[in-house]
Amino acid sequence: MSAVVNPFFLALIKPFLLALILSLGLVPLCRLLALRLGRVAHPRADRWHQSPVALLGGVAISLSMLAGAVMFGVVRDAPVLVICATLVFLTGLVDDLIRFKPATKLIAEIAIGSTMLFFDYRIHWVNSVTLDMLLTLVWIVGMTNAFNLLDNMDGLCAGIALIVGTALLVDLLPGSSASTFVSVRYLSLLLGATAGFLVYNVYPASIFMGDSGSLLIGFSFAAVTLSVGNVDTVRGDVLSIVAVPVLVLMIPIFDTTLVTVSRVLSGRSAAQGGRDHSSHRLVAIGLSERRAVAVLWLLAAIGGAIGIAVEYVNQSWAAPAAVFFLVAMALFAAYLAGIRVYDESDELVRQRRLTPIVANFMYKRRVAEVVLDFCLVALAYYLSYRLRFEDPEDFTNNFANFSRSLPVVLATQLLAFFVVGVYRGTWRHFGMMDTVVVAKGVFLGVTSAELVILYVYRFFSYSRTVFAIYGVLLLLAVTLSRASFRLIGEYIQRRKSTGRRVVVYGAGDGGMLAMRELQSPEGSVRLLGFIDDDPGKIGISFHGFPVVGNFETLRALVCEGGIEQVVIGARSLDQNRLVELRTLCARHGVALTRLMLGLEELVVVTSEPPQSRSHLRKVER
Repeated sequence: MSAVVNPFFLALIKPFLLALILSLGLVPLCRLLALRLGRVAHPRADRWHQSPVALLGGVAISLSMLAGAVMFGVVRDAPVLVICATLVFLTGLVDDLIRFKPATKLIAEIAIGSTMLFFDYRIHWVNSVTLDMLLTLVWIVGMTNAFNLLDNMDGLCAGIALIVGTALLVDLLPGSSASTFVSVRYLSLLLGATAGFLVYNVYPASIFMGDSGSLLIGFSFAAVTLSVGNVDTVRGDVLSIVAVPVLVLMIPIFDTTLVTVSRVLSGRSAAQGGRDHSSHRLVAIGLSERRAVAVLWLLAAIGGAIGIAVEYVNQSWAAPAAVFFLVAMALFAAYLAGIRVYDESDELVRQRRLTPIVANFMYKRRVAEVVLDFCLVALAYYLSYRLRFEDPEDFTNNFANFSRSLPVVLATQLLAFFVVGVYRGTWRHFGMMDTVVVAKGVFLGVTSAELVILYVYRFFSYSRTVFAIYGVLLLLAVTLSRASFRLIGEYIQRRKSTGRRVVVYGAGDGGMLAMRELQSPEGSVRLLGFIDDDPGKIGISFHGFPVVGNFETLRALVCEGGIEQVVIGARSLDQNRLVELRTLCARHGVALTRLMLGLEELVVVTSEPPQSRSHLRKVER
């Protein structure tokens, strides 16, 4: 393979470097031109930036790529691709300059996508030519707009484009031929031009790419995943045909779906701008812009790696990894959907003043839980066979047992979960006792499945080890899925870089309750740690946060301005110490609050002898 790949690889370095150098030189010129012409993005309620930023960065990307396409023969070898990409760039440029209506821009995108169809560019996902053409058009228009929507935070769209483009290059290179190499070279030019732009677009950005850049990037990625002509140029199995582009392009698809569904359910136009993207939601719960972008970059890289694995690694393991990643992304979307990003006036969904997705989830969550568990049961049972029969021949010999018993396992397991009450809990407050309930459900499901298989098939040729492995895997999968909201929330809270700096005084039960109260998703505090006067607790980790010292440490933090708020979580505190702490905080302008927790008697029932209570009942009669 190296003899085939290396010449291709070397031939891609020159286009990449040329586009990179051109872009590094053109971006400052386009920025200067945009400032002189007044083509800047001004701060708005639906925009994220806080100061005017030059547009026309997409002009530098497009000119760099198109110049390279002329020099390296891409225009000659793929004229339809280059011409359509140029038309998309011009559409975006006009939108940047004079503002198209969303419908006008959509018509232009459909017309350009139809041109690709006319010259027989298709995705070849299904056998029906008509249906495949419609899916191709949806894919082109959808991906073009997905990157347009993704361009909502400094460095996000360009960074995701580099990750996606690299994954597509790795996917295409090993099978490159003369007919597909032109797409690889086109990608190399696009990546070089985008990399040069990203140097000026990382936080804090000095220039935006605008629609001219984002539409071009989205269209280009959609186009290079298409095949020209007959299906014989396409990979042979459905999994790689569909899964590879979907996984590689997961973050644009993820963000577009989240934004579209959120806006539709909140009664807003899907084409309306707003601060409701996945990146905005991550910042809303306390991450810095850099960290929010880095999280999405990381997820894009994971999706790209799994997509490549599905294509070139053993699909027996890559396919379950893909399913697991998709399930994890669905749970992540459900968590982000619960973050409050709309004004209260926008949250009228079916006359209910609730966050749109949360309101919908409250009605549909039980169905969603059953569907999720259906996938987890099937995945755990499949992996248990894979782990038990590692040899491919052994797995093939036992696959008939797996396929016959899978319906039994699915039915008995879901019924067991229902019987023990797995579907009565709430995810956000998932605790140890909920884990016990899940364990009971898993045990009942495994036992019931074994009894049914014993009765129906006499357990002939079935491995009991498979069911033991299955039980462990399912317990882990279901527990992690239920605890996912708490895990994500606490992970993000511990990495907050914004909000009031807070310490909790008291690393005990009261301090734990104070920590939980401070860690609400909409909270605007950053917990730095605990203070405790017990010398044995200093230096330990308490629920993931350090116990930084005693009262003298707290005094130093207050005097040096290292904190902005102190929360007293100790159930009992010496009165003199409380007065001293109040005086200290008041002198240095540090907020002081106290968690008050206790039982208040509202109705007092006195204990009386049974005879007196019966006497009262007789009097009442």
